[in-house]
Amino acid sequence: MSETIFALSSGAAPAGIGVIRVSGAHAFAAVARIAGSVPPARTARVRALRDAEGALLDRALVLTFPGPASATGEDLAELHCHGGRAVIAAVLRALGGQSGLRPALAGEFTRRALTNGRIDLAEAAGLADLLSADTERQRVAALAAAEGMVSQRVRGWLDRLAMLAAVTEAQLDFADEDDVGTDQMGAVREGLANLAADLRGVLAMPPVERLRDGVQVVLAGPPNSGKSTLINLLSQREVAIVSAIAGTTRDRIEATVTRAGLVYVLTDTAGLTESADPIERIGVERAAGAIVRADLLLWLGDDTPPRADAIWVQARSDAPGRGAIVEADVAVAQSDVASVERLWEMIAARAEALMPRGDAVAFRESERAACTAALAAIERDEADALIVAEQLRLAIRALGGILGIDATEVMLDTLFGRFCIGK
Repeated sequence: MSETIFALSSGAAPAGIGVIRVSGAHAFAAVARIAGSVPPARTARVRALRDAEGALLDRALVLTFPGPASATGEDLAELHCHGGRAVIAAVLRALGGQSGLRPALAGEFTRRALTNGRIDLAEAAGLADLLSADTERQRVAALAAAEGMVSQRVRGWLDRLAMLAAVTEAQLDFADEDDVGTDQMGAVREGLANLAADLRGVLAMPPVERLRDGVQVVLAGPPNSGKSTLINLLSQREVAIVSAIAGTTRDRIEATVTRAGLVYVLTDTAGLTESADPIERIGVERAAGAIVRADLLLWLGDDTPPRADAIWVQARSDAPGRGAIVEADVAVAQSDVASVERLWEMIAARAEALMPRGDAVAFRESERAACTAALAAIERDEADALIVAEQLRLAIRALGGILGIDATEVMLDTLFGRFCIGK
């Protein structure tokens, strides 16, 4: 962390403004070399930026943020240049020509913020999700994590565990002393039971990745049941080839659709049938696997769906001679736009139950794994104070990992590799 780093932190050029950040012990000196001088802390001033030979590169706003009260926890400077490619390239080249400076790695500014205690691991993970958010609901969930909502919940749990651990240690250390008072292990066990209930509540909610990965909606049924036509209607584009020839769809075809802030991955599958064709048999096997793994199954067959929670769709309901399927949940016709919308409403209602609530603090899969480990450590009702102390230690260690306490370098490299250069 002794090196001073720099990078373009705004959007790719060309743009109205290009923000170049410099962070490290030599940040202010480096900026002074190309700007002549640096302004007072947190005060924007216009400076002429020049290279080592004195040639004018640009006129830019310069700001400085002394550490540790900066975004990275160390001296940080920002150059707000004009956003043309040539201007940005010239300023970066001038910085790179200085001794002791180097271009930043992906996510290195945020990693330094974590190392210097400006943010914790849960906030960094939320920021990573925020940078990659594609929908409004993804943005809201990621911003909550980046702003510390997950961290506040976990720190509250850790505070409770610390208090329980202190009481337990007192029982172990001074149980034979006359002035210790009555045995308090009953209160400790009650506190652990309450915490276990909180953890179960978090684990009962869907993970935040649901918002990013989307709802897997599989269309299945026998050949020529209208699956390809329906996926085209649902996605409003020609995703699959529609043909009266049986076996046209031999493998899964996917289409991603975003509606009302939710991502749906629609999958058309091969018709379920007995076949002597080895390629078609593979498609049928894959279709059967997709039916099992689907979050939502749209069943287009005339017989009973293979899953009790399937949405039974009577497709091609306007076809001549097509009788009504009384048990079907919805009838859809290519000529009836409203029927497709009714199906979407059913899909959306089911999908909402699979998504984190908007008013809830959603945890990521890795954070849920830590909660699971903590729950496993404390959910057993133990009378022995020594065993309870070990339970508390394991729970504290598991939950501490969510905030980056004792986080391994492998975990950090995996996380920060998701960031762009300059963030």
